[in-house]
Amino acid sequence: MTAEEIGIKRIGIIGLGLMGGSLALALKKSGSNCRFLGLDHNPKHCKEALELKIVDEVVDSLDALSHCDIIVLTIPVDGIIAVAHELKPANPNCTVIDFGSTKAKISASIPKETRHYFVTAHPMTGTEKFGPTAALPDLYEGKVVVLCDLEKSGIHQQETAKALFERLGMKMVFMGAEEHDRHAAFISHMPHALSYALANAVMRQEDPESIVALAGGGFRDMSRIAKSSPSMWEDIFRQNKSNLIDAIEAFEKELKYCRTMVEKEEWKALNHWMKEANALHDIL
Repeated sequence: MTAEEIGIKRIGIIGLGLMGGSLALALKKSGSNCRFLGLDHNPKHCKEALELKIVDEVVDSLDALSHCDIIVLTIPVDGIIAVAHELKPANPNCTVIDFGSTKAKISASIPKETRHYFVTAHPMTGTEKFGPTAALPDLYEGKVVVLCDLEKSGIHQQETAKALFERLGMKMVFMGAEEHDRHAAFISHMPHALSYALANAVMRQEDPESIVALAGGGFRDMSRIAKSSPSMWEDIFRQNKSNLIDAIEAFEKELKYCRTMVEKEEWKALNHWMKEANALHDIL
C-alpha cells in the first residue's frame, strides 16, 4: 500500500539525524510523492537536511507540523515525552509515531486526550553515527520494528503505521511496552553499556599509540558502539534503569564465572562455557 493510497500527503519529521533522515530517504527511494517537513533544534542539521534533499522544507515550531498526515519523532527519549505533551495535531487523522528505544515511560506519559494519535514503535536498527550526513536509504529494509501497546492507538493510526513500516520493508513484532523494555535492556541497552565500559577500561590502561598499533577487528567491533551519542544513551539508561541494572547484573555473573574458571585453571569447564555462547549465532 502506498502513502498516497492511505491519504498521506505530508510527513513531518522531528529530529533530522540518522533515523529521521534515513526514514525520508527510504520513503523517497520507494517512490513516495509526499512532502517532507523537518524540525530540528540544531541549525546545522536543518541546513544539511535541506542540502541533502532529505526534507523539502524546514519549519521552526510544532504548530507548523500540526496539519501533517504523519509526524515521526526521531529524537532522544526524554525529548519524545516533552513533545508528546506539547503536540496538538490539527489533522483529525494525524498519526504520530515515536521511534524511541524505550517504550514504557513514553507510552504512559502521552496525554489521554491525544493518546489515540500516537503509535509507540522501536525500529531495531541504527549505527553509531548521527546527523543528517549519516542517513542511509536502506537502514530500515529487512529490519524488525516493535509496535507496543497498539490497542491504545486509534484504528486509523494503527493501519497507517503498519502501512508505513510495510512500505519500509520492515518486519513487524507486537508486544506490550514493559515487555519490550525488558527485552531491549538485554539485547540493546546492556551491550551499549558494555561497549562504553570496554572503551574506558582500555583507554585507562593503554596509551593511544599501543591502542592504534594493536587493536584488531574484535576490539574494533566490540567498542564500535561506544561512539554512540552519550546524551541519547544517558536518556535511554535513565528511562530503563531497573531493567538495565538486571541486565548488567546478569552479565557480571557470567564474567565473574569466567574469571573464576581462569583463576582455578578449569579449562574444560571454560571450553564448555564458550561452546554454550557459540550457540547464540545458531539463533542469529
